[in-house]
Amino acid sequence: MLFGTISHWRKQLTSGAISPVELVDELAAQMSAANPALNAYISFDTEAAKTAAAQADLSKPLGGIPVAVKDNICIKGAPTRCASRMLENFVSPYDATAVCKLRAAGAVPFGRTNMDEFAMGSAGENSAFGATHNPVNPAHVPGGSSSGSAAAVAGGIAIAALGSDTGGSIRQPASHCGIVGMKPTYGRISRYGLVAFASSLDQIGPLTQNTEDAATLLNVLCGHDTKDSTSSTHATEDFSALLGHDIKGLRIGLPKEYLSSGNSPEVAAALDKAVKTLTNLGAEIVEVSLPHAEAVVSAYYIIACAEASSNLSRFDGIRYGYRTPGNMSLDDLYSKSRETGFGPEVKRRIILGTYVLSSGFYDAYYAKAQKVRALVAQDFADAFAKVDLILGPVAPTPAPKLHDTSLTPLQVYLSDIYTIPANLAGLPGISIPCPQAEGALPVGIQLLAPHFAEARLLQAAHAMESEWAK
Repeated sequence: MLFGTISHWRKQLTSGAISPVELVDELAAQMSAANPALNAYISFDTEAAKTAAAQADLSKPLGGIPVAVKDNICIKGAPTRCASRMLENFVSPYDATAVCKLRAAGAVPFGRTNMDEFAMGSAGENSAFGATHNPVNPAHVPGGSSSGSAAAVAGGIAIAALGSDTGGSIRQPASHCGIVGMKPTYGRISRYGLVAFASSLDQIGPLTQNTEDAATLLNVLCGHDTKDSTSSTHATEDFSALLGHDIKGLRIGLPKEYLSSGNSPEVAAALDKAVKTLTNLGAEIVEVSLPHAEAVVSAYYIIACAEASSNLSRFDGIRYGYRTPGNMSLDDLYSKSRETGFGPEVKRRIILGTYVLSSGFYDAYYAKAQKVRALVAQDFADAFAKVDLILGPVAPTPAPKLHDTSLTPLQVYLSDIYTIPANLAGLPGISIPCPQAEGALPVGIQLLAPHFAEARLLQAAHAMESEWAK
């Protein structure tokens, strides 16, 4: 089902076996055939992609490689709608820094991928353009909010893709679709041109078919950006340098809080397999504790919704975005435009965010959540004083069924319990697929690292991936 990795197509392109335009044509044909069933892409400009491909410099690291881009990352001249009716007619006047870096490396931005509206969701169902389907089993969700990017890569209609991760929105859909998804350290990749959901949590990252491709994209995307005040000045390194090196002696922490009875049998079995694999590779498994693990979901949704309430206040029907037609008062214009333009999940989070920021509730909720965030960060600092990496599940269960009405919003929010901590603490994390029986839904394993330790994270993930491929 997968279309071929970056490294595979780079060899084909540099050898002259295929041209960049031919590769775009081939991928576009496959996308046209498969996308109606998956709904992974919500817009695509074939001619723009072919024009960019014709100009691709094959000497560059990504020369001629098409890369799909999530619909909340700006591409000049292309729709950037965040899968929302609020922005259904918006065309970006500029490229996000991440897209500029792709172009500079010779890549071809390839279509806009579906997502939960304004990146708010864990299933890919909250899109104004319809739900995304899981290519492994279309009756199940692909995860979210980077649902289209994950489904496109897993479904063979993208070589690689960009997503954004606010509370697990890269790692969780990667897990549900059986691919690799990586969230770098907060600030590693510029957020300039990423439509904000929760500014202190959002991070762009790659969704790929293997860890080698993830490292290749990180080498291109990372680096300081003066246009982003939260962009890190930390020196970048070659994230591919440690791939293939053994991990003997590496200390891997396993939080006792992650060995929960709430994990499904499939997830528990995958975690056991990961522990055995790491042990066989010479790593040492060390029990650690993250004492505030139970509080992360509550703290995250208070902080994320508060920031969303502030960030989305700009969509008012006046400057840009959806405006309700007709003559009405200013207050009615605001309320009716926002009522019509935003979907149910976005409105739910705006209301919650506005509530926790309101007078009388700020100290009781928002300020307390920020204190919990600091405690979560300290828990990780204490753990990383003893270990090099932390191992855990990505989600408590494999992908649930599409449109499962038995799940309450709270149950859906709890599905992010293992991915949220990395965003609260700003840590890098990766999801890699654990081998499953034929026909079974994918299950991902998560590794977390200290700040700016992506190379070590990729080294361990690559070692596990290689062992499982044997």
